[in-house]
Amino acid sequence: MNTHELYQKLELSPVIAAAKNPEELEAAINSESEVIFILQSHLMELSELSKKIKDSGKAAILHADLVKGLSSDEKAVDYIKQSTSFDGIISTKPAFIRHAKKHGMLAIQRFFLLDSSALANVNRQLKYTEADLVEVLPNVSPKIIKEIVAHSKKPVIVGGLIRDKEDIMGALGAGSLAVSTTESSIWSI
Repeated sequence: MNTHELYQKLELSPVIAAAKNPEELEAAINSESEVIFILQSHLMELSELSKKIKDSGKAAILHADLVKGLSSDEKAVDYIKQSTSFDGIISTKPAFIRHAKKHGMLAIQRFFLLDSSALANVNRQLKYTEADLVEVLPNVSPKIIKEIVAHSKKPVIVGGLIRDKEDIMGALGAGSLAVSTTESSIWSI
């Protein structure tokens, strides 16, 4: 899957289903979400998880930093590319992002916005990131989302603490391309 295809899926359904366990994955597959993030997993289940998502016709993105049993170096990305069907990865690690891009995988760089210095750091790092998209957590005010969208020059996903339709509309209205959430009750909004 390329970035254009991912953007098309997100335009159809801007709510990304983020799953942490098998029950949530089943619900995500049966939801209207066209993109599924796997947030917690184990090395031994990656191939099966990615195949299940791909067989459903949805985009499969793995949070590479949260895979139990997977190393924290670039070989982890090599393994994901060679042994699974995931379309891309999410990571807070710039080296993972660069390595995924070398493999032709989609790459989403995740940032945690804890305070104004974290926001300044995001703005600095976005000048150098090779990521296809940027994900910021937790859900912040529309004013901050607009600032990130303006500085990033990359599509932005807002995640963390997205709990209802109002949160979704606020993030999308501020210019984010999509939202990611573990809140299954809003995956089909």
